[in-house]
Amino acid sequence: MVTEEDVRRLALALPEVAERTMYGTPAFSVRGKWFARLREEGDLLVLPVPSEEHKRELLTADPATFTTTPHYDGHASVLVRMGAVDADEMGELLAEAWRLRAPKRLAATLGPPSG
Repeated sequence: MVTEEDVRRLALALPEVAERTMYGTPAFSVRGKWFARLREEGDLLVLPVPSEEHKRELLTADPATFTTTPHYDGHASVLVRMGAVDADEMGELLAEAWRLRAPKRLAATLGPPSG
């Protein structure tokens, strides 16, 4: 199970990440663009995904890990159940979300996605 501290450690290890508060909860951004936010519940993390189609694929393929709420209908964002992933998987999810928000040249410094 991944904790808030694990998410913080993994997110802040990515290039040029800053922590701030967003909607009253910890959030992480790269050059001013958010890529992860802890939900008020404390066990859910909001992450952007490449498209709504990709979101639907995640929700269908692994409903134990990924979920959503009506608030995110029409948005390419997914909720991750932190208790359903280990630190390695969370690191990959955060890196993927970071790549979506980082400028192209900065994103290239991280290298290609794994898998």
